[in-house]
Amino acid sequence: MSMQRGTCAAAWAGILAMAPAAYAGEGGISHLAPGTMATLADNLPTTPGSFVKPLYMHYSGDISAPIPTAIGLVGNVDVTSNTVAVAAGHTFATTVLGGAHYTAVVAVPYTWVDISGDAATVAGQPVRRVSNSVSGLGDVTIIPAMLAWKSGEWQFNALLPIYAPTGSYKEGRLGNTGLNYWTFDPTLGVGYGNAKGLNALVYGGLAMNTENDATQYKSGNLLHFDGSLQQLLPVGAGFVALGVEGFYFKQVTCDSGAGATLGCFKGKTAGLGPVLGYIHPFSKTESLVVELKWLAEMDTQKRLEGDYIWLKAVYKF
Repeated sequence: MSMQRGTCAAAWAGILAMAPAAYAGEGGISHLAPGTMATLADNLPTTPGSFVKPLYMHYSGDISAPIPTAIGLVGNVDVTSNTVAVAAGHTFATTVLGGAHYTAVVAVPYTWVDISGDAATVAGQPVRRVSNSVSGLGDVTIIPAMLAWKSGEWQFNALLPIYAPTGSYKEGRLGNTGLNYWTFDPTLGVGYGNAKGLNALVYGGLAMNTENDATQYKSGNLLHFDGSLQQLLPVGAGFVALGVEGFYFKQVTCDSGAGATLGCFKGKTAGLGPVLGYIHPFSKTESLVVELKWLAEMDTQKRLEGDYIWLKAVYKF
């Protein structure tokens, strides 16, 4: 498994843009989603070169309690979203900050959203059922700095994803592919991989949001953790990866602004799911990984609850 250590630890990178994900905050959502960064397909690269990373994410969830949206308070919400995104990045040959491998990344998503819910009306009028289907460009992710330090079987990572409000957003429309505010998410991670094929990764970050100037709503900061444990098994010319991933996301500051009519509205989510992958090294500098995972939310508060299905691929060259 010596080839596995050299290939996996060096080859995979990238946090990706995607559809707004379901957390407390305005609309009960956030820029971040469980599974964005936690497995071998997401580990930061430690060899020079470029990569391209396409992905597909499916989410289906619901919530009965009212949540604030672009059309006001809406209850009994059902959401299904599908996102296709492509990220591209480059790792530079020159190291920085005591031997850190430096990578820059940009990722662009396209999202389809179907949403329905019971909208509040004026006093004395019945609640009306509203629905909407929308598709379009999502909020682009820019990562100006991803840093990875290698030390034997350990790897230490630091990165700064920035989510830009480039997606389609209209006040008064139930469902949008963009959130109309910026998110800055400084994140740290640590990984371990040994010659027997055992790999573990843990990431933690604090996502900080600006105000949505269309609704005067500022979603609170979100503390998030993702972790995985995977075992590599040699199959043919590559390796099969079998594992599990868990996540815990908790809003740690209150929503605020004139539009935050529900007050603090802090929420959380946690869950778990299986991961299946395949890694094929073509050479010391060229490799491919494909990964499929299903993550189920099991403990939620003040947010949509559902399931995530991910399909990722990373080609390093």
